[in-house]
Amino acid sequence: MREQYIEYRDGETLLEGFLCYDESQPGPRPAVLINHAWGGRDEFVERKARRLAWQGYACFAADNFGKGKRGTTNEECSALMTPFMKDRRMLLRRLRAGLATLQGMPIVDAKRVAVMGFCFGGLCSLDLARSDAEIRGAVSFHGMLKPSGLTEPKMRARVLILHGYDDPMAPPEDVLAVTREFTAAGADWQLHAYGQTVHAFTNPMANNRAGGMQYDEAADRRSWHALEEFLAEILR
Repeated sequence: MREQYIEYRDGETLLEGFLCYDESQPGPRPAVLINHAWGGRDEFVERKARRLAWQGYACFAADNFGKGKRGTTNEECSALMTPFMKDRRMLLRRLRAGLATLQGMPIVDAKRVAVMGFCFGGLCSLDLARSDAEIRGAVSFHGMLKPSGLTEPKMRARVLILHGYDDPMAPPEDVLAVTREFTAAGADWQLHAYGQTVHAFTNPMANNRAGGMQYDEAADRRSWHALEEFLAEILR
């Protein structure tokens, strides 16, 4: 298994992503771009990249904040994320920089690429699906669902939303709104909602039920199986 950190740029901003793939696999291979949560690219998304790389995908954990920029407190994480939430065009430019870096790699089949992400990264992945990005599909794990205002009239990418029904950061009215948005855009979309489940259900470090963030082993396992089936369907 080959792992390496790769620098790339969005304008003047230096970014550093994490690439992982099985060198024994022949020829250009399908690829998955992974978008991080509000704390920046971290070991959590790197572990996800390794897990998928064992299944034959080239995985690139993108860096959407800048090389070395990480948040360790809620205040720091919010400060990193908020400018992009306020300017979704700026966010889309940043996301396209990571996608172009992945698709330009000789080991990658640029026509067989999917994106996925967690929390803020889920929103990032859905924003790429909303755009004209050349991706086959997008997966959101407990992502924020607020529309970007940039949805193409006809969405090409297929979408899988994996969601805790009791997530206070994306309440049922947001879920209904995004399904209406994607239906109007002609998208092939799926929604898996997990009952009694709140935000951050894939993160074993999440342990604040009162604050709306709690790991849930069953939802974590079920959502990963749904991801595997989705990727096998759209990339193989």
